[in-house]
Amino acid sequence: MKIICNQKLLANKVGTVQKGVSNKTTIPILKGILIETIDNKIKLIGNDLELGIETFLDGEIIEEGSIVIDSKLFGDIIRKLPDSFVEITTDTENNVYIKCENSEFKIKGHSSEEYPKLLDVDENRFYEISQNLFKNMIKQTVFAISQDETKPILMGELLEIENNNISLVAIDGYRLAIRSDKIENFIGNSKVIIPGKALNEVNKILSEEGNFKIAFTDKHCLFLIKDTKIITRLLEGEFINYRQLIPREYNLRVQVNTKKLLNSIERASLLAKEGKNNLVKFSIRDDNMIITSNSEIGNVYEEVPILLEGEDLDIAFNSRYFIEALKIIDSEEIYLEFTTNVSPCILKPVDEIEYIYLLLPVRISANA
Repeated sequence: MKIICNQKLLANKVGTVQKGVSNKTTIPILKGILIETIDNKIKLIGNDLELGIETFLDGEIIEEGSIVIDSKLFGDIIRKLPDSFVEITTDTENNVYIKCENSEFKIKGHSSEEYPKLLDVDENRFYEISQNLFKNMIKQTVFAISQDETKPILMGELLEIENNNISLVAIDGYRLAIRSDKIENFIGNSKVIIPGKALNEVNKILSEEGNFKIAFTDKHCLFLIKDTKIITRLLEGEFINYRQLIPREYNLRVQVNTKKLLNSIERASLLAKEGKNNLVKFSIRDDNMIITSNSEIGNVYEEVPILLEGEDLDIAFNSRYFIEALKIIDSEEIYLEFTTNVSPCILKPVDEIEYIYLLLPVRISANA
């Protein structure tokens, strides 16, 4: 194989497929990137058998061929080369020669014959979705995925498509995040569980403009983002029936400025972090929400103006869980809906965005 391509473009594409390479694998060839020529294009693939990423770049193909090169070493070399053209050549013993201006490298590669192929997915069964919309859907839910490896099903998100409506749902046992919206090219109902790792990588590749395509098989999900293909294995099992967790009624509702509430809780959390569970207490009275936190090193008092509909309430939460939700809400004002001080709180934007964040309170003693 002999190819010539632009260093900056190659570095960018290598960085993309490296997201599909696992350093923890015990299979040596999976630590590499597959480079091959196909249809006058240069194709790169990273694949750890759970997540596979394929992308293409333009270049001059002098001699066709393929090779597997150690991902980390190859990526480090390409990123350090000058902004010029890179010539990559291989020989019959799988040696790889890399030349760029006055730099020359010779590294050992591997035959591509044992490299696992990516799954083919029927591209006629694609949903087409706005990149910007799906990027926001991931951002507003993925932080609520469980990190508990004993509950692998909760380390993914439920993606539901029903009657022109698409939803992403994440739950970790303490909180629930749901982001929904409409899609135009509805081709049937779907319900799958996508690993959080895959969604994080998809989020990095999605841009702010244009559409991308998504399709499913029984065990895999395919994202097609311009010239990049991402295939991930789906999580198997039954996702929690999240709809039954959402209260249908509330006894009081607070309308509050998102930024003011976030800033107050962040300040209160400076002391809450010194406690055992990041505890902050809300005392909701008339037109104010009083936020307090007490620890061995001191206490803090914050007041936030609100519009209150309903009874007074004292309730406490893990400050980190509240902050993480407030940070990803773009709406200027939000509603907080409460039933009792031991029932979940529901957070919703005041505007028309279809977002629900449910958070369980922390029990507090009567004299706390």
